[in-house]
Amino acid sequence: MTDPGDLDGWTHVYSGKVRDLYVPTDLMTDDDTWTGDPLNASPVVLVVASDRVSAFDQVLEPTIPGKGALLTALTRWWFDQLPQVPNHLAYAEDDRHDLPPIPADLADRAMLCRSLDMFPIECVVRGYLTGSGYREYRETGAISGIALPEGLSDGDRLPEPIYTPAWKAPMGEHDENISYERTVELVGETVAEQLRAISLDVFEHASTVAEERGLILADTKFEFGADRETGIVTLADEVLTSDSSRYWDLEAYLTGGTPEVRMASFDKQIVRDWLAANWDQDESEQPPALPAEIVEQTAERYRALVERLTLGL
Repeated sequence: MTDPGDLDGWTHVYSGKVRDLYVPTDLMTDDDTWTGDPLNASPVVLVVASDRVSAFDQVLEPTIPGKGALLTALTRWWFDQLPQVPNHLAYAEDDRHDLPPIPADLADRAMLCRSLDMFPIECVVRGYLTGSGYREYRETGAISGIALPEGLSDGDRLPEPIYTPAWKAPMGEHDENISYERTVELVGETVAEQLRAISLDVFEHASTVAEERGLILADTKFEFGADRETGIVTLADEVLTSDSSRYWDLEAYLTGGTPEVRMASFDKQIVRDWLAANWDQDESEQPPALPAEIVEQTAERYRALVERLTLGL
C-alpha cells in the first residue's frame, strides 16, 4: 500500500486498510524527530476515508471510485440521526485549537475528530443470523456464548437483537469473538455495560430508520472510546455504513427465492465473492486485480445504499 504522504498543515501518522490519519503538523518538532506518539499527543485527528477496498485481510487494486466520500457522507448522516449519542466529530471553528484547514480536495471524505482513548472492543450487534455468526452457531449452537434456539437457518431473524463483541487484535492479527464477561475483564463492568446498552439502543433505532426505507439492517459493528476530558463513552469511526454493516433489501428478503437474492447486501460482497472464486488466498501471492465490472457493480451498491437511506439528500 502506497504511503499517502503529508498534506499542507497535516502530517500523516497512520494508515489502515482503508483510512489514513493525520495530525496538525505543528505538533511535530522542528527537526522532524518526534519521539512521542502523535495520536496520543494530538487533541484532534483528521480521518480520511480512502477509496481503497479490502477483502480477506488484503488491500485490493484498483480502488472503488467515490467509496471514501460515500462512507463519510453516510457516517455524518447517521451522526445527525443520533443526537442523543456523543460522537467524536470536532469542528474547525473550535477556538481551543489553531488548526490548519482541511484540503479542499479531501473535504468530502475527511472528518475532523476529537482524539479518544479507544476501547479494544468491536461492539457487534446482530438482528439476523448470517455470516460468521451463522458459522459459529452451526458449530456451537451459540454466538459469543449466547445460546440460540435450535433449527435456525442462514438469514433467519433472531428472536431479539444480540450483542456479540469482538476483541480488536493488534495489527496483523485477526479479531477474536469474545463473551460479554471477557469485555468486563478488558474494560471494566461499568464501561462494558455502557458499550452493550448503547450498541443495542443505536441498532434498534437504526433498524427502524432502515425499515422505513425498505431496508433490513441485519448486523453492524460500532467502535467507542473515552473522551479524554470527560471520560464519557463516545461513538467513533464510521457508523452504520456499507463497510461496517450488512443491509438487505426488505422486499427481496421477503419474496426472493435463493439466499443470494434474498440476502444480497449493499456492500463489497461482490468483491469477496469474485475474489474467493479467483484467488486461493495464498498470502505469499498478490491478489488479482479486480475487473472493471466488479468495481462498477460494487460502487453502485455503495451509492444505492446512501441514496436509499438518506432519500437522495
